[in-house]
Amino acid sequence: MSFLFSARSNKTFKPKKNIAEGTHQYDLMKHAAATLGSGNLRLAVSLPDGEDLNEWVAVNTVDFFNQINMLYGTITEFCTEGSCAVMSAGPKYEYHWADGHTVKKPIKCSAPKYIDFLMTWVQDQLDDESLFPSKIGVPFPKTFIQSAKTILKRLFRVYAHIYHQHFREVVELSEEAHLNTSFKHFIFFVQEFNLIEKRELEPLKELIEKLSE
Repeated sequence: MSFLFSARSNKTFKPKKNIAEGTHQYDLMKHAAATLGSGNLRLAVSLPDGEDLNEWVAVNTVDFFNQINMLYGTITEFCTEGSCAVMSAGPKYEYHWADGHTVKKPIKCSAPKYIDFLMTWVQDQLDDESLFPSKIGVPFPKTFIQSAKTILKRLFRVYAHIYHQHFREVVELSEEAHLNTSFKHFIFFVQEFNLIEKRELEPLKELIEKLSE
């Protein structure tokens, strides 16, 4: 899914992750873009006939990373150490960062710091050929879907933070349609393949119910 943003939004938060042309995953990405253009998001997220679920999840995970990357990039000037001293999604939900390797014990940090940690961590996962193989014939690891679930669960938190803490700025930038379409696509996808537990979606439960009507 490609969005047209104003010039100020070119401050992309992380380098865009590109899928190499000539690969099967690139063909899948083109298929996804074409079905998205139909406007039927339920159809757009369904597994194409004869395709491998791991590859479909991988291609879409990369796409969502790029979408969230761009969306957050438009509001970074409003998401600061001062305005967002904790990573939250409303008053009831606060997220602490841990990646299980360099940061084993969850740490409390500001939203921009948390999202920096998160997007860097996701990018490292996407660049890891042993986890996200891009070459034809290279099998996905048995743990792939579980890894994708963790990535998508954490990417959801960026959506949740934007909606709860920065929706006013999103509206002022006239980007709420982009945000809503991206989030609806994300939710339909994770629901289609049961990739995020319901309790993790609680911060945006009402919005999800409305989008699913």
